[in-house]
Amino acid sequence: MVSFTAKMLDRQARKCKKDENKELALLKKEIAKGNTELARVHADKVIRKKNEALNLTKLASRVDAVAGRVQTAVTMRQVTGAMTNVVCGIENTMKRMNLEQMSVVMDTFEGQFEDLDVQTGYMENAIGGVTATTMPQNEVDLLMHQVADEAGLVLKSDMQELPVPQEELREEAVLNERLHRHRNAV
Repeated sequence: MVSFTAKMLDRQARKCKKDENKELALLKKEIAKGNTELARVHADKVIRKKNEALNLTKLASRVDAVAGRVQTAVTMRQVTGAMTNVVCGIENTMKRMNLEQMSVVMDTFEGQFEDLDVQTGYMENAIGGVTATTMPQNEVDLLMHQVADEAGLVLKSDMQELPVPQEELREEAVLNERLHRHRNAV
């Protein structure tokens, strides 16, 4: 059940990542069009989807960590039962003072504790690796600048207007030239 939940969370995180990429494409499109407001909306969605994917991945990791803790508890219960047997074995061996048999029982006892140490260390590392991070508020502007740079566009420093793409500038120049020729002809 726990494995299923973790896999489901991983699938949802991948879907969020896919949605993030879709929104990123829309962000680039709006920056190219020069539509700052819609670009901001898409940048906000990109960051939200990125954070959602990150949070789902963290949650899946925590679910795995909890599953590990449960497994450790089950193992501890088994070790407790084994220790009971070892203690009984030691008592019986002590009564007979059979050093060879006592050595075998103690080796078994130490082996079980080494296995427990390895499992506990693994769980501590897994749980310690799960940390929460927060994104700074200015990330929307940073993302918009990065996307604009990747698309070969330049954002104006005041973020009020986006630059006009080169194709529109060429069209405007052609229209201005035609208007100028028309005026001179009249």
